[in-house]
Amino acid sequence: MNTLTILGAALIGLSLGLTGAGGSIITLPVLVYLAGLPPKEAVGLSLFVVGAAALIGALLRIRAGEFHLQAAGMFALSGMAGAAGGAFLTPLVSGRVLMLIFAGLMLVVALNMLIGAKKEPSMLAECKPLRCVLAGLGVGVLTGFIGVGGGFLLMPALVKFARLPLRMATGTSLAVITFNSAAGFISHFGEAPPRWTLALIFAGIAAVGVLLGSASAARLPVARLRQAFAVMVLATGGFVVWQSLP
Repeated sequence: MNTLTILGAALIGLSLGLTGAGGSIITLPVLVYLAGLPPKEAVGLSLFVVGAAALIGALLRIRAGEFHLQAAGMFALSGMAGAAGGAFLTPLVSGRVLMLIFAGLMLVVALNMLIGAKKEPSMLAECKPLRCVLAGLGVGVLTGFIGVGGGFLLMPALVKFARLPLRMATGTSLAVITFNSAAGFISHFGEAPPRWTLALIFAGIAAVGVLLGSASAARLPVARLRQAFAVMVLATGGFVVWQSLP
C-alpha cells in the first residue's frame, strides 16, 4: 500500500465519523484507482471496509444518544433485502459502466445537497412504515449493486422521510450502513476470493479515522460539514467520470 492509499483509507473513516456518510463514495475510487483492484472485485471489498468502519461509528453515536431505533430498524431490514437483490445486478454490467453509474449518482446527490434546503426538519421525528421501508429498499439495492454503504443517500433520506435531526440521522445512518454493507458483502462473497490482508488493513485504518471523526463532529457546525461533504462528493464524482470515459 502506498501513502495515497493509506490516506484514502483514513479519509474513508474520517468522513463516516464526521457526517455518517461519504465513506463508500471514497472507498470504491480508492480501491480502484489507488489500490489497483478491478471495479467488480472492489465492490465486495468496499462493502467490507465501509461496514466495519461504520460499525465503530454507530456504536459511538448510539452511546451518545444520536440514534433513532424505529428508523434504523425499518431502513436496515428493507435495506438488507435490497442489498442482497442488488448484488445480482453487478455482473450484468461492465466495470466502466458500473463506475459511470456510480459517478452519475454521486453528482446528482452532491448537487441536491448544495442547492437544496439547508434547514433541519422542524417537525418531530416520524418514520412512517411505507415511506421508510421503500426508501430503505431503494438505498439497499444501490448498496448491493455498486458497492456503496449508502450513507450519501441515507442521510438525506433519513432527514426527509424519517424527519430526523442531522446529528441523529448521522448515528442512525451508520447503523443502517453496517447492516446493508454486511448483506451486500455476503451476497458478493462467492464472486472473487476476498483479499483479506488488504481488507483488514483498510478497515483498521478507516476505523481509526471514524474514531477521530466522531470525536471532532460534536465541535463542528453541522451545516458546514454537510457542505464540505457535498463538495467532496462532487469532486470525486467528476474524477470518476473523467477516468471512466473512453
